[in-house]
Amino acid sequence: MVDYGLRDLGYHYVILDDCWSSGRTPNGTLQANATKFPNGMAAVADQIHNMGLGYGMYSSAGAMTCAQYPGSLGVEKQDASTFASWGVDYLKYDNCYNEGQYGTALISYSRYNAMSQALNATGRSILYSMCNWGQDQPWNWAQTMANSWRISGDVYDSFDRPDDRCPCTDQEGNNCQLPGFHCSIMNIVNKAAYIGSKAQPGAWNDMDMLEVGNGGMTDDEQITHFTMWAILKSPLIIGTNVPAMSPQALSIYSNPAVIAINQDPAGSEVKRNWRYFVNDTDQYGQGEIQLWTGSLANGDYVVCLLNAGNSPRSMNATLTEIFFDESSAGSVGPAPQLMQQWDVYDLWANRISNATAMAIINNNSTSGSNYTVMNNKNSTTRYNATEISYAQGLAMNATALFGSKVGSVSPMGTLTAEVAGHGVALFRLRSQGTPSMRKRDEL
Repeated sequence: MVDYGLRDLGYHYVILDDCWSSGRTPNGTLQANATKFPNGMAAVADQIHNMGLGYGMYSSAGAMTCAQYPGSLGVEKQDASTFASWGVDYLKYDNCYNEGQYGTALISYSRYNAMSQALNATGRSILYSMCNWGQDQPWNWAQTMANSWRISGDVYDSFDRPDDRCPCTDQEGNNCQLPGFHCSIMNIVNKAAYIGSKAQPGAWNDMDMLEVGNGGMTDDEQITHFTMWAILKSPLIIGTNVPAMSPQALSIYSNPAVIAINQDPAGSEVKRNWRYFVNDTDQYGQGEIQLWTGSLANGDYVVCLLNAGNSPRSMNATLTEIFFDESSAGSVGPAPQLMQQWDVYDLWANRISNATAMAIINNNSTSGSNYTVMNNKNSTTRYNATEISYAQGLAMNATALFGSKVGSVSPMGTLTAEVAGHGVALFRLRSQGTPSMRKRDEL
């Protein structure tokens, strides 16, 4: 993660999932598997911290974890104290073997709040990632005690294949009694569309880990997956084998212009403005197109044209569609944004090449191997968020965070793009003001 430049792009936590434990000591303290971790967990944390990374740990709000190791239900204070003593910075807290303690928001809230209070009582700052699969609608109650909450059953490496093991789809997924697993990318995207307003800075809808690099999707599908997780402000957690990562996968994970949308200081999720089903369906009978838009902290807007149809197509969105909320805000006359000219920046245009990514992997490029970007402001493809935060970089108009300018949209105009099948076009729009404003500026 360090050598590939991922740490300096903002991937901070190394998260250890299930199967690390060997049970409990006679006094009930969790202990690590001595074969897997001969020096203990505190030593692992020290190694990770020495690399400038955060250490993530796993448990479950149940009698057992999903792999049937000891869970933390009823012993939250003891386990939180253990995690803090090991130097843990992040806790993923699962939902297996919960002994029936779900079914209402209050029951689930109380069960997960017990660990929240226990973590806070340790005095150590530990990011709390709830993983209750969207059960009992955590987006309605978790904001005051967790930093993120899973919104669905487990993701798997498929773009849109239906699977009976993930039985809830679309809006019904937001009140799902059996969240399941093997949920496709589009299944989760279409559940997330209804609950974006529930997230806020420090408390996020978690769409599960990223499947980029695992081999089940095309390059365009992986770009779509990464894009939608980023613009919906989901935590971006690499879910592939980093040392064995392909150049294609590294180039997707390493796009600072897209990560900058995810890390925008306003923390506002995009909204879906429209959705239409199309006839060019894929082998699973799936096919639709969508428009997603959102405002950014500096006055820019993000626009995503999603083509989940099977074939490439020309897609467009009028400024009226893009600024739907602004146009329906009760003002008399057209919204001001409709009368402005907007420069258009393609956020995937400067994706690093496979050759550059391979050079980074092979440790023979000045773009990798602990390489520090010497001029964050002028680099077009690389960014070091360890040196300058995304908020600072956006304020100083760091080139790598804005993609490449590809055109403009006139007042009352239309944004048009060619979009690959199962692909996206992702743009940042920057206002150039109204024509009269620009004329005054020139004078």
